[in-house]
Amino acid sequence: MKSLLKELYRKFTLWIGTLFFDKQYFQNLYFQDMLIGTKWIWRSIRWQVIGNYNSQVSWPVSQFNTIIGPKENIVFSPNNIDNFQGKGVYFQCEKAKIFIGEGTLIANNVGIITANHDPYNLETHLTGKPVVIGRNCWIGINAVILPGVILGERTVVGAGSVVTHSFLEGNCVIAGNPARQIKKL
Repeated sequence: MKSLLKELYRKFTLWIGTLFFDKQYFQNLYFQDMLIGTKWIWRSIRWQVIGNYNSQVSWPVSQFNTIIGPKENIVFSPNNIDNFQGKGVYFQCEKAKIFIGEGTLIANNVGIITANHDPYNLETHLTGKPVVIGRNCWIGINAVILPGVILGERTVVGAGSVVTHSFLEGNCVIAGNPARQIKKL
């Protein structure tokens, strides 16, 4: 009886979620086999729909994350919606797109930035440049990825790193400020 009630609760929450968010984001493990997705839906209704925080986004996002820019400027697999449930992640995609490869994990307090301020006029931004993160990458806590960076498949970004240039080949560990390759995988 308890498992039947859990399943009814899950299905009801998914139905409610489709009233506010795009259904495609509910087709993964977090919403099909686990109750954690239901927590994300209710929390996001509270903050995104009622509180109007990250309201431009059509998928559940933790109130502790910030997305600046239109939802179309973040491209990711619905299977990786967990990247938007942590704390302190800053997605700045107002001037260009952010592409996040499938299987990529993003830790807390990461900044992914597509446009910097103009150093001659801090009230404006420079032209945006897209950020591309390959498949199966890991972005460590407090890392910052700057405009125009492309990370190849299986790139591990060390905690606190500032990634200022691309690592196209992937299959490596990068770390530091500015980030440099410290190991091949």
